[in-house]
Amino acid sequence: MESVLIKNANIVNEGEIFNGDVYIENGFFKEIAPQISAKSPDVQIFDAEGKYLLPGVIDDQVHFREPGLTHKANIETESRAAIAGGITSFIEMPNTVPQTTTIEKLEEKFAIAAKTSSANYSFMFGGTNDNLEEILKVDSKNVAGLKLFLGSSTGNMLVDDPEVLEKIFSSTDLLISVHCEDEQTIRNNTETYKKQYGDDIPLKYHPIIRSEEACYLSSSRAVELAKKTGARLHVFHLSTAKELELFTNKIPLKEKKITAEVCIHHLWFSDKDYDTKGTHIKWNPAVKTANDREALFQGLLDDKLDVIATDHAPHTAEEKDNVYTKAPSGGPLVQHALPAMLEFYHQGKISIEKIVEKMSHNPAILFQVEKRGYIKEGYCADAVLVDLNAPWTVNKDNIAYKCGWSPFEGTTFKSRITHTFVNGALVYKNFKFYDVKNAQRLTFDR
Repeated sequence: MESVLIKNANIVNEGEIFNGDVYIENGFFKEIAPQISAKSPDVQIFDAEGKYLLPGVIDDQVHFREPGLTHKANIETESRAAIAGGITSFIEMPNTVPQTTTIEKLEEKFAIAAKTSSANYSFMFGGTNDNLEEILKVDSKNVAGLKLFLGSSTGNMLVDDPEVLEKIFSSTDLLISVHCEDEQTIRNNTETYKKQYGDDIPLKYHPIIRSEEACYLSSSRAVELAKKTGARLHVFHLSTAKELELFTNKIPLKEKKITAEVCIHHLWFSDKDYDTKGTHIKWNPAVKTANDREALFQGLLDDKLDVIATDHAPHTAEEKDNVYTKAPSGGPLVQHALPAMLEFYHQGKISIEKIVEKMSHNPAILFQVEKRGYIKEGYCADAVLVDLNAPWTVNKDNIAYKCGWSPFEGTTFKSRITHTFVNGALVYKNFKFYDVKNAQRLTFDR
């Protein structure tokens, strides 16, 4: 493996930005100092010229659709899009076909990723109403955690038996991640609007059907159950201001037993965008009001929300361009998540240090990922060079997703990811991919 020397970078790490050089050897950060000379003539040297060097982003929630739904996406295509977006590690969800609810199916996914992934990888094991025996076989040092759908979404892995839920929460030491929406509330609301509009319900009613009440009912129950059982709970993709009251910023993240995340789309869009974006911003949970969006952003800044993720969930354009009840929820985001957050930096809403904390450091802390998420000597050399002043516009020609579309099409971002390194290897540079498979399976210090 070639050694790499990155010179003249603005290095962002642990709340600080400092100018310096970074030497990478055998896939690890070997030395970080104000000035480093090349150790040998074979060292690959990159002059960062004042660009920002960030730790690679760890995305704790993606749907890469393999196996079974590969007409939408697969691990190879979406991991390439991820590295184009500065995401060097991902945790993928279990609602594939077949579902990842047995050890055998889990290991089949690891085998696919080992051959095809451009980014480091792990997977969530899926919980159902009847697979507790399999859940108890999962090794928490080698698997990211357990995913439970407490409201049905793509794949319909709904866990709706209260006794089963309590048994799972009481029995496993796995980190339990949950999708929280109350199913009965959503069904009742859907029927109300179907009576009025049939299948062609106007999109503006999506956040009323998948309402604040549906989210809060479910997430509050999950938090209550975690407190009762002592389970380690992580609540995915918060979408309402009301849910913030369930979480605390009074203790350090390492000590929290109950954590929460926010996703890019809930920070960027609001219900006013349904008129122009339609089903392309149809997600579960729904994008809600501008007030919810601003409250979520504040919750991120004041540390009630611990991480930023994508919930990358591609569907084909043909699938999305259906009437309301037939258009699936979800959209592709991994390529554009970091540029979107850096746009907020340009707007003065968040610091680069805070972006790195929420997208790199905190996922590593929360999931106890070994030796990743920081630019530190002895850590795996996952890193991203960013030019904060290189505007580009999202269009069909530069979208890397297999589905070929993005909710950000037409958006001009001021910041560009120029280089992505995975375990010390250059895998992406200025819209060009290198045919280098240097990704590794994530391991966890538990």
